[in-house]
Amino acid sequence: MIRVLAAFFLIGTFAVTYPAAALAQDTSQTETQADAPTDTQSDTPDEASSESPIQTPADVPIEVAPADADSFEKLAQRAEDLARNDDASLFAISRLRAELVGWRDRFLAQTNVNAGRIATVDAQIAALGAVPENGEEAPAIAARRAALIAQRNALVAPRVLAQESYVRANGLIGEFDTMSLQQQTDELSVRGPSPLNPVHIGAAVTALWQLFDVVGAEIMAGFNVRLANGGLSRDLPRVLLLLVLGIGLLSVGRGMVTRWRTTLLSRHGPWRPMGVFVASLIQIVVPLLGLLALTEALKALDIFGLRGGDMLDAVPMAGSFVIFGWWLSRLVFPLGDMPGYLGYDAQTRAAGRRASSALAWVMATGTFIGAGLLTLDLSEGAIAAFEWPFLVVLGILFWRLGRVIRTKPEQREDTVVSAGRLRNLIGRFATVVAIVAPSIAAFGYIAAGIAILGPSIISVALVGLLFMLQQIVGEMTQPAGNDEDARGLQALLPVMVSFVLYVVSLPFFALIWGARVDDLTEIWARFREGFSIGETRISPTDFLTFAIVFAVGYLLTRFIQGSLRRSVLPRTRLDLGGQNAIVAGFGYVGIMLAAILAITTAGIDLSNLAIVAGALSVGIGFGLQNIVSNFVSGIILLIERPVSEGDWIEVGNQMGYVRSISVRSTRIETFDRTDVIIPNADLVSGQVTNWTRGNLIGRVIVPVGVAYGTDTEKVAEILRGIAEAHPQVVTTPPPAVMFIGFGADSLDFEIRAILRDVNYVIVTRSEMNHAIAKAFAEEGIEIPFAQRDIWLRNPEVLKDATTP
Repeated sequence: MIRVLAAFFLIGTFAVTYPAAALAQDTSQTETQADAPTDTQSDTPDEASSESPIQTPADVPIEVAPADADSFEKLAQRAEDLARNDDASLFAISRLRAELVGWRDRFLAQTNVNAGRIATVDAQIAALGAVPENGEEAPAIAARRAALIAQRNALVAPRVLAQESYVRANGLIGEFDTMSLQQQTDELSVRGPSPLNPVHIGAAVTALWQLFDVVGAEIMAGFNVRLANGGLSRDLPRVLLLLVLGIGLLSVGRGMVTRWRTTLLSRHGPWRPMGVFVASLIQIVVPLLGLLALTEALKALDIFGLRGGDMLDAVPMAGSFVIFGWWLSRLVFPLGDMPGYLGYDAQTRAAGRRASSALAWVMATGTFIGAGLLTLDLSEGAIAAFEWPFLVVLGILFWRLGRVIRTKPEQREDTVVSAGRLRNLIGRFATVVAIVAPSIAAFGYIAAGIAILGPSIISVALVGLLFMLQQIVGEMTQPAGNDEDARGLQALLPVMVSFVLYVVSLPFFALIWGARVDDLTEIWARFREGFSIGETRISPTDFLTFAIVFAVGYLLTRFIQGSLRRSVLPRTRLDLGGQNAIVAGFGYVGIMLAAILAITTAGIDLSNLAIVAGALSVGIGFGLQNIVSNFVSGIILLIERPVSEGDWIEVGNQMGYVRSISVRSTRIETFDRTDVIIPNADLVSGQVTNWTRGNLIGRVIVPVGVAYGTDTEKVAEILRGIAEAHPQVVTTPPPAVMFIGFGADSLDFEIRAILRDVNYVIVTRSEMNHAIAKAFAEEGIEIPFAQRDIWLRNPEVLKDATTP
């Protein structure tokens, strides 16, 4: 396949370049004679160099060329006169606007001239100090201060003048944009002749017949002339080569690329979607090249007249509609058993392909015939009668396409189907536009109907293309094995790419719906202009510089933090809490330094915000005092480290392990496996019990009671043996058994022992209780429970009450 396409390419290159080379050889002598010096030309280099080149407004500095100020004044005066003219043409407005845009960009660049010198002079004035309150200072200092102030005023003057000129040019551009928008609106809102008038219909049919008659006559006349002078036979080889190339690319080349794409669809791999899409793009490129070759072949015949030439020039555009419609319809509504990204059944997909292809052919036909009618002197009624049938046919086909889009997808287990909310909205939009556009055109608003229906069809096509690109990105970033639990950048990449696609498509949608290139450039100019804070102008370049420098500083900070955590700090004698404190503190300092460095590099002067910041500080202090208190407490926790990550602490009625210490709060994981967020201020100002601060050694207390009459020495011996036998109990100091006292129901004892790891205090207590119960049962020692004896003072009263 590649060899065949290469052969087509070589044939096309030869067919295109051979006539150009021959023409260049024929005209080489003429050009040589034209380049030779004549009597009227000067041979003296000095005379030629003495002529000054023509300078454009952007080539001359504004502050040193008074003549340019006069040029801009004349241009601005012409623009103001044109702005007062209500009948100004769009052509004149566009020309003046383009010149004003050049001047405005130049003035915008000049608003920051002498910035370095002004900063130096300001520093010199500040070094002289403030003027004394009594107004008397040394004559030398006063003279120097006056000279510096005069120098600063002279340096600021070009900036002020540039700012004034910028405002004037920008205002005139805005007036021109308003005038252009008003004229476009007036054109759409003007009601013309009705296309249903039989008189206009007859004129349209007559004009169409006249067009084909004239084109046929022109072709026959041109053919006879070319045949008579021998030009047809001379260009016939080139024509045949281009015809072979065009037909081959349209038929054989397109078929080969289609088979190649089908082969790629059967393969597997992460790059398969991209390969399929590239093959699909080649499916467009190959037929377009063939169409251009056929058009060039017909032009090489040189038998077409004025109207035929106009129609021939429209062939590439008309053919592009057909090729793109055919290509996109097979992407959105694919052939075969696969339902595609939208998940339609086979019948719905077939209906979608037919409607899309028919729309493309109708638009191509209208473009082709309309190019020929432009040269005819037709009335508005005849033009409306010619365009309205195309609108009706397009409306019917667009309505059918909208119904297809609104069809519910076919649910399949092996295919991910897109959500149906957007497709339902697009389908409703298509059906409504398909009815409204031909209807308003029937009442004479033919321009409004065309302005609604045409962009709607192209917009739906663009949305379909965006869907396909989104599908390709989703398939390429899908993890292996269809792991739906994948997280991180790979999972966010489809969302980010889709967002970028939608943002990039906005200018195309704007152009489709009638926006001018000047409108888009104006939006970009406003974006580049930025906004002003005091005397500082902040532009998107400043934001980009800030983002890049801050991102680099942030990444460098995280890299150093990782190195400290993994390589440096583990080799020191610091405990885990101290290591975490150093890492966290370095992170805060690094981020603050990165922000300061980014602001300084971007040239953002925050001194003008000092007054505003001072006014807001009072309100912020009252509103955010708790947050500030917690922030300061977090810093204290990191410095003093009374609590570290992994400690077992008790705060109020909450007990658990410290899992993380942030700037504002500390997260504790309780023994119920729940997270409790505690403000740092409570840890600093409140009472906190840290069970594992410094070491893991802690004490366990196991209370137990025995019945009265039990041998206390024997009980103590049994309890001491149980404590000493437990593996968590240390021998130094040895465990102690305390006879606490005589309780209401029992003799009370306690085991008090030091554990190696206090984290196991509950488990140790439970194990000791099991051992105590077993040992007491073997020795016959009773563990009493609460008993109460009830004494009745006068039982005879109860006895008398029960007798009859």
